[in-house]
Amino acid sequence: MFEPDASVNAGTPATRGRDSLFLMAQLRVSGGTPVEVRVRNLSPGGLMVELPYPVTPEGAVEVEVRGLGWIAGRIAWQIEGRAGVAFDREIDPQRARKASGAAEPTVKRFGAAAFKR
Repeated sequence: MFEPDASVNAGTPATRGRDSLFLMAQLRVSGGTPVEVRVRNLSPGGLMVELPYPVTPEGAVEVEVRGLGWIAGRIAWQIEGRAGVAFDREIDPQRARKASGAAEPTVKRFGAAAFKR
């Protein structure tokens, strides 16, 4: 099992450009069946997800994030139900924050406002 570099959450330059958020996405391991995951942070080069089961370190994955589509990458690290995915190409993380048309908002809202329709 790979563990993240100590600088991942230490407020070092490694965290610059990384947006903390909570949104749902689909993760597909090596062309398998997609599973829903929670994205906890997103940057141009990758993301951190909460997973329902372990995945193979360095394994190929694809992640579907609303506004971005399917993005190819690999598992960079994994620990305690979380994993880092390094993308094969850079993305624009701001596109994931914009809901398309009348679709549900991409970013989940918490509190009483989340239940108003």
